[in-house]
Amino acid sequence: MINMVDKKMDVITFGESMVLFNPDAKGPLRYIHTFSKALAGAESNVAIALARLEHNVGWFSKLGDDEFGRYIECFIRGEGVDISRVIKDVTKSTGLLFKERFAHVNPNVYYYRKNSAASYLSPDDIDYEYIKSAKILHVTGITPALSESAKETVIKVVDYAKENNVIVSFDPNIRLKLWSIEEAKPVILELCKKADILFPGIDEAEMLLGISEPKEIIEAFHEMGPKMVALKLGKEGCRVSDKEEEYFVNGYTVKTMEDSVGAGDGFAAGFLSGLLRDKSLKECGEYANGVGAMATLVKGDVEGLPTYDQLLTFIDKKEYVDR
Repeated sequence: MINMVDKKMDVITFGESMVLFNPDAKGPLRYIHTFSKALAGAESNVAIALARLEHNVGWFSKLGDDEFGRYIECFIRGEGVDISRVIKDVTKSTGLLFKERFAHVNPNVYYYRKNSAASYLSPDDIDYEYIKSAKILHVTGITPALSESAKETVIKVVDYAKENNVIVSFDPNIRLKLWSIEEAKPVILELCKKADILFPGIDEAEMLLGISEPKEIIEAFHEMGPKMVALKLGKEGCRVSDKEEEYFVNGYTVKTMEDSVGAGDGFAAGFLSGLLRDKSLKECGEYANGVGAMATLVKGDVEGLPTYDQLLTFIDKKEYVDR
């Protein structure tokens, strides 16, 4: 297992958060007239999940100096996440996201984030002492897809974290609506090599490595450098490895899935929570599967993320008391 250093923050993460508009009915958006407003953003999903699991977490980004940016600030702060390093840009807008729903399939996603405030994030915007205060820095492959300056920022922050004994956690989170696999692959693989903890999905691993057997995938990623690999296998569960030990961890049954978006972020948060609590590798996998599964039970990216007691009850580590 990875040794934790005694620092002020458990986890710091950064990346673009957007205002999500969820349709109130199913079908093509041209026929939809009403929407519910919510929050979307992989990194803030992880931050909120960890805060609900009772960890000390920070998240930052650039937001437009607009009502949508203020909504994001209020929402994330209200979840107990430190947002003291968020930057407001008076010249740029906050990004938006629309979902389009059909019966029994994952929603379509439409981004309105080109030239958003977050896409102008640069290395000069970073408080590096803040990064150094964390036990774990969590980043995703979404942020470097936003722009050249955002890509440069992620790489520079990751390098700084490693130089200062901050554990680097990385979720590839390949988004082909933001960049092609040809553009994404070299950048994602570079970040995989720099990561201490890696959270690839099985489909992402196949795209990056050209192999599909889980044990081979884990071995290939370990050879790149990560000390821990948690390979997401969807509803089947996950395979977790720290080079010395490796386990297949069964997933949890979800009878009615409302929304799969955010499940991977919940998975990463659950694993990191177990690690921060000095749980065994297999228990970290159980926490990851549990939070990921619970995220799918409620419509919205963060609405289904559990508290620590709720997680323990869901994965049968604590007795449920009805009343």
